[in-house]
Amino acid sequence: MSENVAEINDAEWQQDVLGAAEPVLVDFWAAWCGPCRTLGPIVDEVAAQYAGKAKVFKLNVDHNQETPARYGIRGIPTLILFKGGQEVDRVVGVPQSPKESIGQMIDRHL
Repeated sequence: MSENVAEINDAEWQQDVLGAAEPVLVDFWAAWCGPCRTLGPIVDEVAAQYAGKAKVFKLNVDHNQETPARYGIRGIPTLILFKGGQEVDRVVGVPQSPKESIGQMIDRHL
């Protein structure tokens, strides 16, 4: 993880994600997930690119079951973008041209 990406848990969800003033990108992942490990460094790069404009968190689905269940996470990696406490965009799996795709998703909601 980078300085622009924080690990989040179920207990912090309400305040840090739903209560955030800026858009929040959440990467739902697990340590055993190969595609998650592929996407991780790209999410870090996007977080650095959007520092000050959007927040980026990672939530480990093995250590936090409540939040993934609430949002119907069935496959990982899943990236969900929240704005004003509401889900506004979602990507499941590793998108083609992931850095550009994730950037475009955030840009649509800035």
